[in-house]
Amino acid sequence: MCSKYFVLGLISASLFTESCSSHYELLSVKRNRIIIDERYDANPDEAAIRFLAPYQHTVDSLMSPIVGQVAYDLSAKRPESSLSNLLADILVWGSSKFQEHPDFSVYNVGGIRAAFAKGTVTYGDVLDVSPFENKICLLSLSGEKVLELFRQIASRGGEGVSHGVQLKITKSGKLVEAILNGKPIDPQATYRVATLDYLAQGNDQLVAFKSGVNVLSPKSKDNNARFIIMDYFREKCSGGRALAPIVEGRIKVVE
Repeated sequence: MCSKYFVLGLISASLFTESCSSHYELLSVKRNRIIIDERYDANPDEAAIRFLAPYQHTVDSLMSPIVGQVAYDLSAKRPESSLSNLLADILVWGSSKFQEHPDFSVYNVGGIRAAFAKGTVTYGDVLDVSPFENKICLLSLSGEKVLELFRQIASRGGEGVSHGVQLKITKSGKLVEAILNGKPIDPQATYRVATLDYLAQGNDQLVAFKSGVNVLSPKSKDNNARFIIMDYFREKCSGGRALAPIVEGRIKVVE
């Protein structure tokens, strides 16, 4: 009797295993960006509105304060863009707080998660653009490692670099020329670089940063990139001025 139940159990287990196996194969993956804007206001979800109502005032009070304004829409893209230029320049500006004067800076395009629309810029807008806990970081690289870093930037099709950097790269991601403040990179010299602590750890394939020495990596909350961005806006936009960064040929794609 026991052997009968044992055999039935094996048959059941076999059938169960076969029934759970899948014959599907993944053939392709497609993605698309869903823009959440005013079009959804035409048919609001009443239940969702009621659920969010108790929190709306608190969120608005935190996110709505204006920190500055921009003269036109700013967005980030490779090889160079108005927004990535601005953020890289802000890292250089923010370094003065530590009595530092870096030769250049790098801000990764992948870390820029939104755009600034023309007009006022709020706390919430800055949070959308820089939502992570990344903080400013300063380090020194040899000229040889700077060239390695620029080659890695070229292989990624470009990243945000500060004013004074001029790179020529190919469509295939090769570095053709690297100029800093009008001069070629000296492999034997030492350069001070401002970046984000995330990149200083060698992330986003910028592994040359891992060779950095004399690293200054403040951990306090006020050194978070988004707070430095807000401070920059408040200073530069005083008196109603609007920021108007441009694409100026910091990274050019050549044949």
